[in-house]
Amino acid sequence: MEDLGKLLVSLGAFLVLLGGIIWLASRIPGVGRLPGDLVIQTETFSCFFPIASSIALSVILTIVLNLLLRIFNR
Repeated sequence: MEDLGKLLVSLGAFLVLLGGIIWLASRIPGVGRLPGDLVIQTETFSCFFPIASSIALSVILTIVLNLLLRIFNR
């Protein structure tokens, strides 16, 4: 039961950290407004497809994680 408690506390801390990062990222100008991000709006419906932002985030995370793995595997 103690392990479950530690897991839940760790998961909660991770979610708080992730929420803070997302909150701060929303204040960076240009994020979510890249060319290639599709926005569909009608009178009663609105939908946002961040295609270009997802690709850019994927490339950035791939580079960062590859660099970190190369540094820590030495």
